[in-house]
Amino acid sequence: MPDNLTTATKAALNRRPLNPPISDIEVMTIAEAHCNMTLFDRRDLFKVLLVTEGANELHYATRSYYIDRPALVFTNKLVPYSWEPVESSGEQKGYLCAFTEDFLHSAMRGISLQESVLYRVNGNPVYFLDDTQLRYLTDTFQRMRQEIDTDYPHKHDLLRNQLSITIHEATRLQPASSQSIAPVNAAERITTLFLTLLDVQFPVTTQIHQPILRHAQDYADRLAVHVNHLNRSVKETTGKSTTTHIAERLVGEAKVLLHHTDWSIGDIANSLNFEYATYFTNFFKKHTGRTPLAYRQAG
Repeated sequence: MPDNLTTATKAALNRRPLNPPISDIEVMTIAEAHCNMTLFDRRDLFKVLLVTEGANELHYATRSYYIDRPALVFTNKLVPYSWEPVESSGEQKGYLCAFTEDFLHSAMRGISLQESVLYRVNGNPVYFLDDTQLRYLTDTFQRMRQEIDTDYPHKHDLLRNQLSITIHEATRLQPASSQSIAPVNAAERITTLFLTLLDVQFPVTTQIHQPILRHAQDYADRLAVHVNHLNRSVKETTGKSTTTHIAERLVGEAKVLLHHTDWSIGDIANSLNFEYATYFTNFFKKHTGRTPLAYRQAG
């Protein structure tokens, strides 16, 4: 395999997920999660963290939250985020629950987590806890942590209900206030967020997955910035337009899928969030000079 391929592309060529598969839900302490960074850093899962001790700064899209007390924190892959440790604050302690949306679907009665206030880009991901709330939620996470290792045949029903209760409890809490970010170079930060959000959606390893974001407006909505500001920042920082970055990533992934899967042209179009196969064909030909079928046959 050529050395100049990215890690994501190499993984796609082998047709295996970039991250090893896990069950629909995992529960562990934050310390255990840091020892298993593959899970802690995974962006294809929803997460809820119960922070009980320590301090960190959460950068969430274009906002920051200073978490120096017990809190519930919610993250998902379509809102770029990063954690920055606070020096001399001690090790952060608590629990991490990572799960798929399908896992919670029945318990949440069809409510989309993407549209819930806990996970929307313009929602609030951090909720500080008083002593009573901390005791209640610590007990909940401890029971979930214990249950995850049992052989009880209906343990997933118990975990689903406990997680659902945690999410409903959070919706009743007062959200934390964010801090405005004033970086030395705002354009660079916006561009980094955009590229992170673009990259985390690939490689495509299954035909059914969260729809790929294909338009600059989609990314601007996720980052809570005006699309013109996003476009100016990306162009200023990289020398290429937002649309060019998106198109190059889509074409690159399309080439991998055409060469290394037996998916039909329609299946590939659908996996890349094109409404019709003809739209995908026209897009691919515009950027490569060949139709998807001709490219596959020449391969």
